[in-house]
Amino acid sequence: ISSWWNFGSLLGICLILQILTGLFLAMHYTSDTTTAFSSVTHICRDVNYGWVIRYLHANGASMFFICLFIHVGRGLYYGSYMFLETWNIGVVLLFTVMATAFMGYVLPWGQMSFWGATVI
Repeated sequence: ISSWWNFGSLLGICLILQILTGLFLAMHYTSDTTTAFSSVTHICRDVNYGWVIRYLHANGASMFFICLFIHVGRGLYYGSYMFLETWNIGVVLLFTVMATAFMGYVLPWGQMSFWGATVI
């Protein structure tokens, strides 16, 4: 066992961070096309530590995907694909994460993000 085995735990921490910060951001965000930008500035300026929550959520997503790809890379390096059932569950989870990221970044009406599309 090496330090590469820590990324599964880091994935869990990143996921919990994403869920919590996403819930806190959703409490103040409005998805209406005319007030979406105003709600983001409201979060950053008027909500206590709103800017921290926003940046944790944005950078936590990048950290989540970095940990995810390192976790998969570690599995490839150590031959974990030989455990077919476990590996197939991981592949399904990877596709589910990608689909969730696509739904969250690219598809919302009025918030079409070409940056999100290129990242994904």
